Formats: sequence, C-alpha cells, structure tokens
Amino acid sequence: MGGGPGGSGTGVATGSLFWAIVMSAFAAFGGILFGYDTGTIGGVIAMPDWLTTFGVYDPSASTTPGVDYYLPTAHKSLVVSILSAGTFFGALLAFPMADIVGRKWGIIASCGVFSLGVGLQLDTHWVTFVIGRVIAGLGVGLVSCLIPMYQSECAPKSLRGMIVGLYQLAITIGALLAAIVLNSTKNQLSYSAWRTPIAVQFAWAAILSGGILLLPESPRFLMHKGRENEARRALARLMTMPPESPEVELELDEIATALAADRAIGQGSYIGWNNDSKHALRTWTGIWLQGWQQLTGINFIFYYGTTFFQQAGISNPFIITIIADVVNTVMTIVGVQLIDRVGRRRLLLIGAIGMCVCEFIVAIVGVTAGKTTTAVVNGVASSVAVNLTAQRVLIAFVCFYIAFYAISWGPVVWVITGEIFPLNIRAKAMSLSVASNWLWNFGIGYATPYLVDPTTTGVNGVKTAHLGVKVFFIWGSTCLGCFLFTYFFVPEVKGLSLEQIDLLYRESSILNSDNYRRQMLEVGETFVQKKKDGIYVDDKGRV
Repeated sequence: MGGGPGGSGTGVATGSLFWAIVMSAFAAFGGILFGYDTGTIGGVIAMPDWLTTFGVYDPSASTTPGVDYYLPTAHKSLVVSILSAGTFFGALLAFPMADIVGRKWGIIASCGVFSLGVGLQLDTHWVTFVIGRVIAGLGVGLVSCLIPMYQSECAPKSLRGMIVGLYQLAITIGALLAAIVLNSTKNQLSYSAWRTPIAVQFAWAAILSGGILLLPESPRFLMHKGRENEARRALARLMTMPPESPEVELELDEIATALAADRAIGQGSYIGWNNDSKHALRTWTGIWLQGWQQLTGINFIFYYGTTFFQQAGISNPFIITIIADVVNTVMTIVGVQLIDRVGRRRLLLIGAIGMCVCEFIVAIVGVTAGKTTTAVVNGVASSVAVNLTAQRVLIAFVCFYIAFYAISWGPVVWVITGEIFPLNIRAKAMSLSVASNWLWNFGIGYATPYLVDPTTTGVNGVKTAHLGVKVFFIWGSTCLGCFLFTYFFVPEVKGLSLEQIDLLYRESSILNSDNYRRQMLEVGETFVQKKKDGIYVDDKGRV
C-alpha cells in the first residue's frame, strides 16, 4: 500500500510474512494460560473429592449425589473470583514490568509467577489453595496485558487484527482443553481428580516462556527506551531484512517521529492524563471496552456453566460445557479472520446486537416454558419435571450467544486495546484497561452465586437472590449498553499502522473515523509526511 513520498505507513512490513506471523502468533500461546486456568475452576469445585477435601460437611445442603459435603456460597464466590483479584493487581503491575523489564522478559517473568501459584494449588489446605489462586492470578494478569502489547507492536499491520485475535483463540482453546481434561478426571475418587487438571498448567507456562525466549524484543519498546541500535536489529529480524536496509530505516523514522510527537505533549501520569484530552479519551475507551466485555456475561457460562446447567435440570452438565467451549473455539477461529476484513467497530456492533437478542430469548424461555418444577425432600431441593424442548432451546440460544461473542467481543476487544494507545502511554493505558477487565471479572465472579444460586437453609444457610435463568435479563441489558458504547466511542482503525491510528485520533472524530481511515489509506498519510509540513517536530530533526 502506497506510503507517499515521506514514509511507508505500512507498519511492520516483512519480506517473509510467514516468519512474522509465526513470531507474533506464538506469543498468543499465553492465552492458553489464561483460558485454561479460568476454565478449570468451574469443574474442579463440582468434583466429589475436591468437595470432600475443601467443603463443609452438611448432607442436607449438598447438591452432589453421593457426597455429604458442599461448598458454601461465600467459599464458592471466594475461590472462583479470587483469581481475578490477583489478575487485577497483575495487570496493574504490567505497566512497570513492560516499561522497565520489557515486553519479552516481562512475559518470561510472568510465567514464573504463574507456576508458583499453580504449585500452591496442589496443596490440600484451604488457605494455601486460595493463596495459590491469587499468585497464579498475578501471573495471568501480567500475561494478559503483556501478550497483546507485544503482538500489536510486532505484527504486520495488514494482519494485526488476526494475529492479536489469536490471543482470544488461544484463550478459548485453553478453556476447551480444561473442559476435556476435567471431563476425563471428574470420576476419579482421589486427589488426582482435581490435581491433574491443575498440574497440566505447568506445561503451558514452560512452553510459553521457552518459546518467547527465542523471539526478539519489541522494537517499539526499544525505541521508547532510546536503544535505537537494538531496535533496528529487532525490527530487521521481524522484517527479515538487513538492519541497514531503507525499509527498516523508514519504519524506525515513523516510530521515532510518532514517539517525539507524543513526548512533546508530555509523559503523562499513570492514567494517561496530560495536556491532550484525546489521550484521556483513548485511555477511558480501553478501560470501559474491557469492562463491557465482562458485562456481556460470558464468564457466567464459563465459570458457573456446569453448576448452572445442573440446576436447570440438564442431566450431563459437563458435556454441555464442552459443547459451549467447542462453539466458542470454532467461532473464534471464524472471528479472527473477520477482524481485518469486516473491521473492528462493525464486528462489535453486530456482536452486541446478536448477544442481546439471544440472551433475552434465553431469559424469556427460561422463566416460561423452561421453568422446572421442584420439590423438597428431606430439606433437599430436587427437580421433578423438566420441559426437554425448552431445555434444548435454552442450550441452543446459549450457544448462539457464545457464537456472537466469539466473532466479536471476544477477540476484537483485545485487538483494539493493543492498538489504540500511543507508544508513550501504551504500557500505562493497557495496564489500566486490562485491570478494568479483571476488576469487573472479580466483581461478577464473586456476585454471581449470590444472584443465581438458590437460598440454602440450616446452620450454614445463605440468603440469595435466586435469579437462576432470569440473570440473562441483566446480561441482555448490558449488551445493549455494549452497542451504545461502541457506536459513540470506538473508531474504525482497520488497516492502519499503530502510528496512523495515533494520527486518526488527532485528526478525526469517532463517528467520522471510517471515512478518515479510508482517506488515510488512499494517500498513505503518516507522521513523517506531517512532519514535512512542519506539524510534528522531532527533537533530533530526524525524517
């Protein structure tokens, strides 16, 4: 694509596209850590041996056949959501880690933190298990911020959406692998039933840290730190060209000029507030975009799907959970290929409407034809009548809902978060955005049992809202909020380099972003061209 006389505007071009894709996509393996870890706990807490080890003895409150132990609502909320508390702080720590240690070595260090947390979860003491969840969360939070950052800064612009979207695909694959492993060990009557799924995570950390060790550091990070010679070598490796080639020099010039323009505005505080209000707009866009992703309600299915389907009267909830994971994985494969074709903004709008419709249908069917008739026998609630047709409709539209999420809000949110921030505040802004994701994740994960589960009686009884399937009315309403937020605050940046996205935010409005994007691509508008007109000045006088 023509870059005009002043610069290429192509982002990280490459003479060996396959090699650039391999290097950028391998980093997406970090998503397996994320997806597998979050997908494991929902099945583990339903296993008889885990309940016997960590649960409370009360036959009248138990909902698992043949097991006299149960997990109190408070404990369930804690053990599921505490990982997200760790990931919240891990995401905040990603800023100093990324800007001091670097993207590459930050990822390797994060794998070490994650492995320590996994090891602690193999213990049979409740406090140690919970602490292990927190520490593993720190590692996942670091990785969830550093991986999209690394990918965005190293990927060719024409495929950046697909490559960063592979991170979400890896998350879904991790969740699917977790469901498969859980299903294969759930009937074992020993510690290995839950220890095996947890211990498998050591392999994911070893593969990621070993592989990333062979990849180059982000050239944009190196330029940000003033290490120009190292940046030239890293960029040349990504582009598979000699470090002295004109193409490498043009890319370095574009990165340096954009960085100088941002530094002229100021370094900014942690939250990216400085003299440019659009930096604040971009930071808040990332923060709320990640929050809205959680408010779609998707993790309700993947955290509590097994127990929810069980309470809804479905005979084999583990199998339904696997089906949901398969749908999520397959449709994410479709979605990552659409990002650079359909566009970010359009996919988010389509996905929000699709999810909204599906969730309202699930809620309406669930409270009408799908409502189960229950009876209480010896203080224990048991289903005595289930409308199978309604149950199938409920499962089908849950799958449709997951499909809409998988082609849109799943991968696209991570892509946008990795590309809308200028280099000068990217680590800070991404850290806050991903922390927002995990903060909402924690809140939703902790509150859900109190919203959905039935009220229990007895010594350990807990009063709950017992919404059951009615919770989908809430998720449907929040998806409408997702649509409105996208329409007013998310620009279309398909096909632009990271530096061109910076220009778009400076020169265009959100609603006019698609037209301005097309104009930029037609004329090859870049920071280097703007500098020739005296608009952006490099303090070194570089072109």
